[in-house]
Amino acid sequence: MKILIIAPSWVGDMVMAQSLFITLKEKNPDCQIDVLAPSWSLGLLARMPEVSKAFVIPLTHGDFGLKARFLLGKKLQSEHYHQAIVLPNSWKSALIPFFAHIPKRTGFLGEARYGLLNDAKKLDKSVLTMTVQRFVALGFEASENLPTYSFPALNVTGLQQRAVIEKFNLRLSKPILVLCAGAEFGSAKRWTEAHFAELASQKIADGWQIWLIGSEKDKPVTEEINKFTGWQCLDFAGKTDLTEAVDLLSLAHTVVSNDSGLMHVAAALNKKVIAIYGSSDPKFTPPLHSEAEIVTLNLSCSPCFKRDCPLGHRQCLTDILPAQIAELIHL
Repeated sequence: MKILIIAPSWVGDMVMAQSLFITLKEKNPDCQIDVLAPSWSLGLLARMPEVSKAFVIPLTHGDFGLKARFLLGKKLQSEHYHQAIVLPNSWKSALIPFFAHIPKRTGFLGEARYGLLNDAKKLDKSVLTMTVQRFVALGFEASENLPTYSFPALNVTGLQQRAVIEKFNLRLSKPILVLCAGAEFGSAKRWTEAHFAELASQKIADGWQIWLIGSEKDKPVTEEINKFTGWQCLDFAGKTDLTEAVDLLSLAHTVVSNDSGLMHVAAALNKKVIAIYGSSDPKFTPPLHSEAEIVTLNLSCSPCFKRDCPLGHRQCLTDILPAQIAELIHL
C-alpha cells in the first residue's frame, strides 16, 4: 500500500500531520508513506520515522503553477500510488494527485473539488474541533468512529544534536530555557518583547541560560529581547534553518512559546512547553503534549483570530505577566 500525502504549508500543521502518519502505520504497518511538501520541511520530515520519501513541490505558498503541477503529477505516475490524502483544503492542492492518476484521492470537500477528489469527505467542524483530528480523520473511512490520535513524536539522534552543539560552540552545563518569541501570523499572537525579556532576566538570575530561536523575520523581536537583558541571551534567530532549530530545541529543558510552529515542534520533541495564547484558540491548535501548560486569559474579546489587535491594546497578552510564566518553570 503506497500513500502520497499532500502536506500543508505551515510548520505547526506539518508537525500535526505526523499524527496522521502514525495512524496510517498503526492501521497498516507495511504501508509506505511519501509526502509532497515545501522544501523547507525536508529536515522536519526526515525526523518523522513514518515517512519513507519526501518530494518537493516546486512552488511557493500561494502560487497556482498549473503547468508545474501537471508535470509533477505526470512524473509521480511512475510511483504507482494507491491513495493520495490531500491535507490542504484548496482546489489547487488536489491537482497533482489528479494528474498523477492516483486511484483513490481523499480529502475534505472545499472549493468545489468534486472530480479532483473521488473520496471526498464532508467536514463537520462541530465534531472535529481540532486541526489534528481533521488530519487524522482522513485516514479513516466515513463509517468509522471518531478517531483517536497519537501525539507527534519527532526523532532527533545524538549525532544530529552533536552537530549543532559543535557548530554553535554550545555549553550545556546550565539548564536551557528556549524562548520562541515570534509568530508569523501577526502581532496579536505575540507576547511582548518586554515580558519575554523580564522572564529571561529572572531565569538568568536563577542560573539558567536563555536561547532565542526563530526565523529571519523574528530577528527584530529577538534582538529587542536580548537588548533588554543586556545581551545575555544566545540569539539564534535567522542563524539556523528549520532543521537546525529542531535539533536545538531537542536540547532544551523548557520552552516558552507563542502559538507558533516552533511550539508544536517543541511539544513533538517531548519538551516541557509553556504556550502563551492571545488571539488564537488553544482548543483548536493546542501543543500536543500531555504535560503542556497553556496560558490564556479567556477575555471576552478573544480569540479574535486577527493578525493585529482590533481594539489596539492586546490585553489578552500584555496582562499575562512574566511572574506567572516564571512560576511554571522549574527543574
